[in-house]
Amino acid sequence: MVNRVKSPPKIVYITAGAGGMYCGSCLRDNALAAGLTRLGWDVTLLPLYTPIRVDEEDRSVDQIFFGGINVFLQQKIPLFRHLPAFLDRWLDNPRLIKRVASGALSVSAKELGSMTLSMVKGEDGFQRKEVARLVHWLKEVAKPDLICLTNLLVGGSIPALKRELGVPVLVTLQGDDVFLDELIEPWKSLVLTEMRRLAQEADGFITFSAFYRDHMSAILGVPAEKFHLTPLGVTVSEFDAVYEASKSRAPGKVIGYFARLAPEKGFDLAVGAFIEVAKKHPGARFHVGGWLSEKDRAFYEAQIARLVAAGLSDRFRHIEAPDGPTKMAFLKDIDIFTVPARFIEPKGLYLLEAMACGLPCVVPSRGAFPEMILASGGGLLCKPEDPADLALKLGELLDDPAAAAGLGEKGRAWVEQENDRSGMAEATARVYETALAEKQQG
Repeated sequence: MVNRVKSPPKIVYITAGAGGMYCGSCLRDNALAAGLTRLGWDVTLLPLYTPIRVDEEDRSVDQIFFGGINVFLQQKIPLFRHLPAFLDRWLDNPRLIKRVASGALSVSAKELGSMTLSMVKGEDGFQRKEVARLVHWLKEVAKPDLICLTNLLVGGSIPALKRELGVPVLVTLQGDDVFLDELIEPWKSLVLTEMRRLAQEADGFITFSAFYRDHMSAILGVPAEKFHLTPLGVTVSEFDAVYEASKSRAPGKVIGYFARLAPEKGFDLAVGAFIEVAKKHPGARFHVGGWLSEKDRAFYEAQIARLVAAGLSDRFRHIEAPDGPTKMAFLKDIDIFTVPARFIEPKGLYLLEAMACGLPCVVPSRGAFPEMILASGGGLLCKPEDPADLALKLGELLDDPAAAAGLGEKGRAWVEQENDRSGMAEATARVYETALAEKQQG
C-alpha cells in the first residue's frame, strides 16, 4: 500500500482528447487521476487537442492546450503561427472545440502524416508557439514535480519540458504503434525517427503488459529497463449489478461487441463470425455498442447489409456511443463478449470491464490479450483475423453454458484480485515515487 504524504508532489498528467469519442486512453487516464487523488496525491489532468469524454466524473481541467482547431490552422496557414494570445485563447476554448469536433473533420492521410511529424518535432515544428505556451503555463502556474504523458505522440514538448522545468517526464505507452501504422510513407518513417529521438529524453515508460513493453522497446530502441509495468484498473463494484444479474438469469445466447465500430477493432470479423454461429444456433443474437465515426459509416453500413442479406437483421441490435448507465444496461443483456481486434491491442480495457461483469470472453491471440486470458482463465483465444475460428470458439461457449459461466467467474475473480483501480493507482504511485527519488539523488 502506498503511504500518503503530508505534502504530496504535484503531478501533471497530460492526456489527449479524442474529438468527442469515448476513448479507452481517456477513460484510463481519468480513472488514474481519480485514484491517485484518493491516495492523497496532487494531480492535474490536462487535456490536449479536445476535451476528453468519459462515462463518469471528468477529472480534467477546463482548459485545452494544443487545441485541435489551432493546431490544424497553424499547420495549414502560416499566419496562425503568429496570432496574438487573445485569439489563441478564443480558438482554444473547450466549448468551441467540442462543437467543431462533433462535426467530424476529415483529414487526408498525407495531411495526417505531415501534421503528426510537425507535432513530434515540437519546437522545430509548426506548432512551436503551442509548445512555448504549454511550457510557460506549467512553469508559472502548475509548477509540477513530475509530468506524465499519455503517449509519446504528444511528446514533442519533452525536450523543452526537461530544459525549462527540470522535472522527471514519464510516458505511458498505450497505442502509439497503432497510430504509427496508420501513417503512410514517408511520414511513418520520419515520425518514427522523431519518436525514437524523444524516447531517449524521457525518464521512463509505463505499459500494462510484458508483451507491449517488449514490443515498444524494440520499436523505440529503448532498453527494457526503462519500462515500468502497472496494471490496468476498473472499479469492480461498478459492475456488481451486471454481475449479479448475469448470475440470476437463465443462460442466454447473446453475443456482445462493445468497442469502436471500425475495421481495426474487427467489427466485420465479429459480423462474419455471428453469421456462421447463427446457422447452428437459431436463438443466437448479436448486440453491438460503440462509437461510430463518419469515416467508418460506409464500412458499418456494409456490415449491416451482410446481416440483412443473411436474414439476421431481427437478431441484431446496435446502441451507438452509449453513456455510462446505457453501457451497463447493454452489458446486462449479453452472455458472451468479443472484440476481435486486428491491431496489436496495448490495453484491452473493454476486456477487463467484460470480465468484471462475469462475462466469458473470446479474443484474438495477439497483443495484450494472451497475457490477460492466460492469467485470468476468463475466456478463450481465437486465431487473429479468422472469423471461422472465432465462430467456432463462440459456438463452444454457446453449446456449454456451464463452462462459459465458469470462465466468467474466473475472469471476475482475477479482475477483483489484480486489476481494481486502487491497485492501478498504487502501482503507478510507486513508479512516480521512484522517478522522484532518482531525480533527488541525481
